[in-house]
Amino acid sequence: MRHNPLGRTGLFVSELCLGTMTFGGSDGIWGKIGDLQQSDAERLVGQAIDGGINFIDTADVYAGGLSEQITGQALKNLKVPRENIVVATKVFSDVGKGPNARGASRGHIMDGVKASLKRMQLEYIDLYQIHGFDPATPIEETVRALDQLVRHGHVRYVGVSNWAAWQIVKALGISERLGLARFESLQAYYTVAGRDLEREIVPMLKSEGVGLMVWSPLAGGLLSGKFGREQKGEAGSRRVEFDFPPVNKERAWDCVDAMRPIAEARGVSVAQIALSWLLHQPQVTSVILGAKRPDQLTDNMAATKVSLSEDELKKIGDASALAPEYPGWMFERQGELRRGQMGERAAPR
Repeated sequence: MRHNPLGRTGLFVSELCLGTMTFGGSDGIWGKIGDLQQSDAERLVGQAIDGGINFIDTADVYAGGLSEQITGQALKNLKVPRENIVVATKVFSDVGKGPNARGASRGHIMDGVKASLKRMQLEYIDLYQIHGFDPATPIEETVRALDQLVRHGHVRYVGVSNWAAWQIVKALGISERLGLARFESLQAYYTVAGRDLEREIVPMLKSEGVGLMVWSPLAGGLLSGKFGREQKGEAGSRRVEFDFPPVNKERAWDCVDAMRPIAEARGVSVAQIALSWLLHQPQVTSVILGAKRPDQLTDNMAATKVSLSEDELKKIGDASALAPEYPGWMFERQGELRRGQMGERAAPR
């Protein structure tokens, strides 16, 4: 298990992160995603730590707060030294009935961090992330509130999830101008079948030194190998129960068709190939795994041992390549000579 620095910080996190969206369950979507209770969730946490994972991600909205509660209790029951684990959680989503029980306002952030610390039985949170973009709150208000949490020691680092490139850059500019704690990471959807963030977000992350945490790396189970043009998946599987995130299915099947022969030749699962492809992408800091069973987690963690060849990466890359889009194709055309002067290859994948 490799460990990578989180953004521009000196904090190192494992290349795989244990996601806890399957912990707790409840009515609505959370029960469809997973309903692991304390003992089963604790088993996965212990298995992940034993396998070299030092990074756990949760959120205040998962299962109405039960995910955070179960995660914190698991770390306590397993007697995990606090300095050995990096705990990330998120704030933003609707956690109550009042008009201020959501968003990225100073008030909601301050209320949210206190509630999360209490549920997880922690003195501080390593990485506190804004779970979504709030059109009702000025970005400056959000980053000032997060900076206050860092200065008070409630959180160590701050990040963001599901923001556009321009929103993140604006926040970084405000933080630099005012001397505030900056976003060190972005948690975003990225899979071999959904490479949209390569258009604007990945170049921005590289330029600004922001780390990337990947959520739903198997496209909600679509790239697990259990689905295909002629495969509908097993009853009870996450994709059957909850068809999210949105994916161009034909493009996904092209990716599965490209990965399956590689997986069969290596004697590994299609899921391992999909995860390994992500781990080969230089901008990826950590890939979040969400499992319901120990055997799923074991299989997914084994992806760290799969080293894809240049030829294999090209086959997968060709099958999953994004269609040319403006202004990207103009950048490619007009910048060719200048890239040549710098010794860069024309079209990195």
